[in-house]
Amino acid sequence: MPKWLLHVFTLFCYFLFHVQSSHEVEDEISRSQFPKGFLFGASTSSYQIEGAAFEDGKGLSNWDVFSHTPGKINNNENDIKLMSSLGINVYRFSISWTRILPRGIYGNINPSGVMFYNNIIDNLLLRGIEPFVTIHHHDLPQELEDRYGGWLSPLIQRDFVHFAEICFKSFGDRVKYWITINEPTLVADNAFIKGIYSSGHCSLPFGNCYTGNSDVEPLLVMHNMLLSHAKAVELYRNHYQAKQGGTIGIVAHTFMYEPLREEECDRQAANRALAFVIGWLLDPLVFGEYPVEMRSILGHQLPKFSLKEKSLLRGSLDFIGINNYGALYAKDCYFSNCPIEAAQPIRGFVETTGMKDGIPIGDKQKDI
Repeated sequence: MPKWLLHVFTLFCYFLFHVQSSHEVEDEISRSQFPKGFLFGASTSSYQIEGAAFEDGKGLSNWDVFSHTPGKINNNENDIKLMSSLGINVYRFSISWTRILPRGIYGNINPSGVMFYNNIIDNLLLRGIEPFVTIHHHDLPQELEDRYGGWLSPLIQRDFVHFAEICFKSFGDRVKYWITINEPTLVADNAFIKGIYSSGHCSLPFGNCYTGNSDVEPLLVMHNMLLSHAKAVELYRNHYQAKQGGTIGIVAHTFMYEPLREEECDRQAANRALAFVIGWLLDPLVFGEYPVEMRSILGHQLPKFSLKEKSLLRGSLDFIGINNYGALYAKDCYFSNCPIEAAQPIRGFVETTGMKDGIPIGDKQKDI
């Protein structure tokens, strides 16, 4: 087992409630039930909570444009929710690319933006809260979108490393936990297959966007995200890690998949579902190659890594963060009738659902 795999961790920020029949007794959870050193934290992203989209020299991001488009955000809400004191010892937040570099690589560093995050980091440490910093959490300079298509172009790799180095230089003396990119496969899926995230690209049968190709673009986006991550890790390890004493990794999202039917084809579908979600991200970072399931289905459509890129990707992790969103059933779409959007190569010919014979796979999480 690779040494870095021993340093795998999961961050959870959930309050868990369970109602026991008519007694409605809440299960109590205490810190003593967790191992010594377990980290309790909260996690946010800049575009979700910061606001001030046009203040202190901040540049326009793709999410500033997307979230201000009528109909894209529920109720057109665009306010900031304050985080109250939770007694936590970890806070994961992201750096707004455009607050640091309003025009990306095509402009200067914004000193007010650097000061903004310095104040956050210093105040966290003053209160005994360890900062976990995400370099990129879905928002990037709109200028990069306009100039070359953002994550669709290999040029983004150069620009991401440039941004990451500014973060290492500015905050690395105090930040000991770096996350390069949050949930890359979620970006590829929601922004370039379904079109419900910025940049809002999609094609039929997944959606009816003004532009996009749901069969091709997510593969290019994911490829550029993976190489951007690996190149930023190489830079950190070669020039900053020894002096600053930090660690660097990535955050993945996933579901647990169970076969819908007690049939071999659905068991294989569950495996393919995992490969097309978490394997799409982690296989290249562990083995230097995309999952065999993706290679066998997508063939020449799947971008190729050079030998040098494979070497760069392998082991480019000190830790893995996992955001687990629950469980789903998986149904094979090779030999079974499925909705047209599931019976597609980009989906691995898998349909996923939370229901079986009208019964949900598990209790619905209670919002509090």
